[in-house]
Amino acid sequence: QVQLVESGGGLVQPGGSLKLSCTYSGFPVDAYIIGWFRQAPGKEREGVSCVSAGEGGLNYLDSVKGRFILSRYSARNIAFLQMSGLKPEDTAVYYCAWARRTFCTQHSYLYDDWGQGTQVTVSS
Repeated sequence: QVQLVESGGGLVQPGGSLKLSCTYSGFPVDAYIIGWFRQAPGKEREGVSCVSAGEGGLNYLDSVKGRFILSRYSARNIAFLQMSGLKPEDTAVYYCAWARRTFCTQHSYLYDDWGQGTQVTVSS
């Protein structure tokens, strides 16, 4: 049974940092991608970052480049999203998801399973 669980969200002031974790299990294939998405109230879900299978090429949403870093430790079945320089517009529910693909995609409908999400609020 596939499971993904996010943690690490919370309330942070503008300019602050948070580190989100995604622990996962039960993937039926060895080649998979892990994606981080977010959804703010009244907005569509958008892809934030993704790590591809194998050597783990990384993709980032333009608005988070230079501020967010995704890392994955396959042997431990965990991925992190280190977020720094947070802005109010980063406020959203953040989700991790997986897909039985080799290369990253930002299209949420191509992902197979999702975690329950963790709230990130950036406010003074």
